[in-house]
Amino acid sequence: MNNIAVIGSGTMGNGIAHVFAQYGYKVSLIDISEDALKKALATIEKNLSRQVEKGAFTAEVKQQALSHINTFTSIKDGISQADLIVEAATENVDLKLRIFKDIDEGAKPSAILASNTSSISITKIASATKRPEKVIGMHFMNPVPVMKLVEVIRGYATSHDTTKAVMELSKKLEKIPVEVNDYPGFIANRILMPMINEAIYSLYEGVAGVYEIDTVMKLGMAHPMGPLQLADFIGLDVCLSILRVLHDGFGNPKYAPCPLLVNMVQAGHKGVKSGSGFYEYKQGSKELVVAERFRY
Repeated sequence: MNNIAVIGSGTMGNGIAHVFAQYGYKVSLIDISEDALKKALATIEKNLSRQVEKGAFTAEVKQQALSHINTFTSIKDGISQADLIVEAATENVDLKLRIFKDIDEGAKPSAILASNTSSISITKIASATKRPEKVIGMHFMNPVPVMKLVEVIRGYATSHDTTKAVMELSKKLEKIPVEVNDYPGFIANRILMPMINEAIYSLYEGVAGVYEIDTVMKLGMAHPMGPLQLADFIGLDVCLSILRVLHDGFGNPKYAPCPLLVNMVQAGHKGVKSGSGFYEYKQGSKELVVAERFRY
């Protein structure tokens, strides 16, 4: 596999494109918005420069990586030569089903179709195609250039050959792939989201404050950041979507999202992306400040 197409140029999409280009693959980065693509290229350039400054590789490698990326606003044009297509669009099941129907029709017969979904059923996504044996989950972690894990999810019909190819490709990116089966939340979010939800419930019920909850988990459990800060980083709207997938998929009340999380998302407080969540985020500031409404 030499030609990779990435659909969606947001945080995950540009990170995935960055990594493939860094390791010498030809990348077609696809988004309906020309402005979003320009922003994505600027982000990739900035992140590659940071790696050069840290001595990860030379400026020449950076330029080669950037030269490997071409951008497209048309899915049909962007995927025509792709051996692997990685969908990294918004975590919305209807949107993903539409995209997979389109890429199934436009991709060459041998192409593998992967989704970076963090919770939506690969089996359901594959049902929108005529090649379910070639559909797989390739769930990268954020930030993609830094995090080593790739959660590789086998749908009900995903073939052994498809799984083997994606596992081997992940290793060529110096990632560590872990194969899991297709059930709600897979492994990463099935375990992570209930922890985040319980932290929000602890705040909601007045057991402790934002700083206290995160400090206990950082110092007591050796987590690099607390669950509330992590929720802000992921996006509270994304956390809510994943919890709803878990709740709907299992029908178990233990996955029901905390009312505080629901209210925060409805109010537009989505974490880092909106400038406010459990903490407040100001441009250029690295200081961690608890959001005013949670200060006591």
